[in-house]
Amino acid sequence: VQLQASGGGLVRAGGSLRLSCTASGSTRSTYRLGWFRQSPEKEREFVAAVTWSGRFTWYADSVKGRAAIWRDNGQMLVHLQMNSLKPEDTAVYYCAVGSSRSESGSSEYEYEYWGQGTQVTVSS
Repeated sequence: VQLQASGGGLVRAGGSLRLSCTASGSTRSTYRLGWFRQSPEKEREFVAAVTWSGRFTWYADSVKGRAAIWRDNGQMLVHLQMNSLKPEDTAVYYCAVGSSRSESGSSEYEYEYWGQGTQVTVSS
């Protein structure tokens, strides 16, 4: 499975960004796509996830109400819309795909395939 993330950039606090991740290859056995982020001061943390069916979504408390994740119909393409961005959202954002069907989907160990990351910088 190969993952290509895009959409990062520099935005002012209060602004919005849409990140996208395209999956290709042998995705048939995988269950969901998730987004994680990592900044120099923190360990990698979960942001959001969606099943390929689009039926189930998960969000970290830190982005709940400010983020939306969804799959493009019929495509192996997932978008993560983030609004009301804060400086603390600054990080490298990674998309990942996993076959685990756990209830939470928030552990990085549940994801076998990772994209290269895209930088999001929020200025104050």
